[in-house]
Amino acid sequence: MTIVSTGVELDAAGIRIDGRPKLLLCASLFYFRLPREQWRARLEQVRASGYTCVDVYLPWNHHELSPGRWSFDGRRDVAAFLDLAHEVGLSVIARPGPYICSEWDGGALPAWLGLDPEVRVRQNEPRYLAQVAAWFDQALPILAERQHPAGPVIMVQLENELDFFDCADRTGYLTALRDQAIDHGITVPLIACAGQGDIAGATGDVPGIVAACNFYPDDGSPHIEEEVRRYAELLADRGLPLLVTETNRRHRTLRRLLASGASLIAPYLQSSGWNFGYTPSTGNWGDPANFMSHDYDFGGYVSPTGQERPEYAEAQVLAHVLTALGSRLALATSTVPRSEVTADFPTSSSLSALDLHGGGQLIAVPNLGDSPGRAVVGGVSVAVAGDSCPLMLVDLPLRGRTLRLASADLIAMTDTALVFSSAVPVTVVIGRTQVEIPATAGRAEHQVVDGITLVVLTPAEAARFESVRPDGTVELAGVPDEAVLGSSTEVRAVRRRVGTARAKAAGTHRLPPSLESLGAYRGRGTYSATANLTGVDELLLVGASDLVDLSIAGVVQPTIAGFGAAQRLDVRAVQGTADLEATVEIWGHANFDDPRLPALRLGALRGLGRLWKVRGVQDLAASWTVQGHWAGEPAPLRSLGGWSSTRVGVPITYTHRLELTTTSALHLSGVDQPVLVRVDGGEPVTVHRENPWVMLPAAFVSEVSVTLIHHPSGAGLHAELLSLAPVTDWTCAVQNDELLTDFAIHEAETTDLELPLTLEPGQEVWLDLDLPASDEGRLLRLDGTQVRVTAWAGGECLGRIWTGDRARFSGGDPDVLWLPAGWSGLTLLVRGLAGSGTPVLRTLRLGASTSRGGRGAAADVT
Repeated sequence: MTIVSTGVELDAAGIRIDGRPKLLLCASLFYFRLPREQWRARLEQVRASGYTCVDVYLPWNHHELSPGRWSFDGRRDVAAFLDLAHEVGLSVIARPGPYICSEWDGGALPAWLGLDPEVRVRQNEPRYLAQVAAWFDQALPILAERQHPAGPVIMVQLENELDFFDCADRTGYLTALRDQAIDHGITVPLIACAGQGDIAGATGDVPGIVAACNFYPDDGSPHIEEEVRRYAELLADRGLPLLVTETNRRHRTLRRLLASGASLIAPYLQSSGWNFGYTPSTGNWGDPANFMSHDYDFGGYVSPTGQERPEYAEAQVLAHVLTALGSRLALATSTVPRSEVTADFPTSSSLSALDLHGGGQLIAVPNLGDSPGRAVVGGVSVAVAGDSCPLMLVDLPLRGRTLRLASADLIAMTDTALVFSSAVPVTVVIGRTQVEIPATAGRAEHQVVDGITLVVLTPAEAARFESVRPDGTVELAGVPDEAVLGSSTEVRAVRRRVGTARAKAAGTHRLPPSLESLGAYRGRGTYSATANLTGVDELLLVGASDLVDLSIAGVVQPTIAGFGAAQRLDVRAVQGTADLEATVEIWGHANFDDPRLPALRLGALRGLGRLWKVRGVQDLAASWTVQGHWAGEPAPLRSLGGWSSTRVGVPITYTHRLELTTTSALHLSGVDQPVLVRVDGGEPVTVHRENPWVMLPAAFVSEVSVTLIHHPSGAGLHAELLSLAPVTDWTCAVQNDELLTDFAIHEAETTDLELPLTLEPGQEVWLDLDLPASDEGRLLRLDGTQVRVTAWAGGECLGRIWTGDRARFSGGDPDVLWLPAGWSGLTLLVRGLAGSGTPVLRTLRLGASTSRGGRGAAADVT
């Protein structure tokens, strides 16, 4: 199978662009996570690293602000970003979704899709596909106009890791997306990535869609090569190259992927960024109930502020290897070493090698330890640095000679010179002559063997390599200036705004509606009601998400961040009629479909959920009938989970008849593995440890069945039944992100204020800081307890920080905000939270971002 487009060809031999074989190093770089003013500098930084390609998502809900309201201006001008990439000399793999994941709000699926129960996201379903068509009508023409050869786009990815998702008709769904892309004139290859190796699950085996793979191994695993080679072979059997569309960022691992047959290597988030405003997702990677920080950083070679990390130099060295070997490497095939290789350090359980086009092998020999050691390659002992993966060459034909062995990276070659990169001595065998050349910082070591000058540079010097002269001397770029970290300044004098952002009244509703149904797709809303709590000991809150600050009779509760899990609230101290007030903030919609918590399902809505008065609690420990092996008629009566059997691991069903005069909630405590609950023989509901509740409708008599795997060493189940009455008649108002931003960016009456600022739980204060625009970005670090802060600058929302008793966070540093260069002013919305300690904002520390320096003048090393 060969996929050929206008100048881009994919087959088992690899990637060809305009007939030239290419091995692509590709960095993720997302325009929507950077200020527009920094796009060019970041693109040029990627190009200077030696990478020749960037991959970029196009988030649907970043461009469709509300149904039918599109924006492609300013920081949303993706066409301008692609044009800049082309000017800089980078190719682009465009990923327009419709679903992107990327720890982005809803995986880029617009929140309002969840308002229509007939719309089934990521399915071959007409209503959803009609919405996708509206998005593709906007996005795909931009890509079509900029695809190779007229522009930088060399591939377009459809969907993203569909093999993680329960799609009922993968073939039909991917066919529909493919057809839409073709109808919009996309002629470059269409790809679809498998997140966990299920190629058919990711592509639907649809003709014209090329399978790609995402690998996220443990960097220290000795088994990476075996897995990657298997996929290289599977795809070669289909006539396709191995395209690694996402993977880890460490170049030691990337070298192992290269040697295992990858033609495209695209470490995810090599160039980091920021989650501005209300765009982070919630609940990532199967770890329920965690939040994403404003700082979107997973340790890539460029930090969110633009600082080049040590991996940046590693990228430059690897890029030099790719350039030096050229088509020999781009047309290589994956295999195992022909020479025996042993090592005295921890290494791969099955080394990978590449049969180079035109002869010879490249062998990756990873040292997975921190200490240097020695390997024996074809009987020759060689040095290997700790925490490295040299790409050793064996039997490489040279002009009139053969390079029998080189134990280090070859970063440049001419007819008369070979230049290597190594932190330890390099062993080179040409013909019958074997030499060992030291690696000395500050001096290029030389030896001449059979008329060929052998030069060894340290990795730091090799990263700066520019050229080799005929006499064997090499030219290096100047030493980069040291990164400068500006000192931080404590900010105490601020101004307190008078007033607050306008809220849009959203009517009175019998039951609390979702925020999305009130027109708030990002932002927050308030709910208020009055309830008679006489004789009520508990309230049950069901389905609340994301951040819920609930006040009962004037007492603010600790922030609820349970993502829809039922919450029992003690109200015994409250007598009579009580006011109930809730502020619900959308931190972000789920980007992954996690069934363990209701609000982490893809497309789940946000809001207060339902608040119930608990009228009574019934213990249901006993009198369950048993159905399963050995249990005959009449059905035995046992406690829930109390059936004894030697058949461990088989399902047992327990049934109980209940009189349900009101809506009720079944609570199962002690759940240590998923159980199935059926009501009156209906469809089973899976109950998880994270939310062991099932709502039961009122009925004269109901039969409830619980099926669980027999697990005698488990904790044991206990059941209770809560009879409920709803709290009704809720008055609502919303403040979407645009209303909040509008207030934040316009001038308002203020009074002077000196920090620290002490608040009451539930109290909010708006603060202004007069900050002139800076030529460097600035980091803002907050010192406070039990406060949640939202910040605005430069006309938009920067992000949010939550201090004190907070939920888990993923990504980068959750305690900093970034003010990009050129963005002036700073407005903060500070909210006091209930919890352990008094809400207080003590200090604000403002410091310059760490920025990379210049690259210096060129230098000779002789």
